[in-house]
Amino acid sequence: MDKVLTVQLNGQPHTLTELSSPSDLASVISALNLKADRIAVEHNGEIVSRVRWEQASVSSGDRLEIVHFVGGGSASTYAERRCFQ
Repeated sequence: MDKVLTVQLNGQPHTLTELSSPSDLASVISALNLKADRIAVEHNGEIVSRVRWEQASVSSGDRLEIVHFVGGGSASTYAERRCFQ
């Protein structure tokens, strides 16, 4: 077992010194200080549903793509924008 976890995170090398290889995906998300309810995760080319994060094993060299959901605006704002187009 490696004493650190090194992954490709959104195309860039990223080392997590507080985790070992392998670690579960839920621990990786936590170590990255990400809000679980606002992200989607792809692990080695496959989307991993949130309910499977604790079972998904992440090893050094694995690829993670993490997308943050961003919200904003309101229905009235949308309606106003449409009126001005």
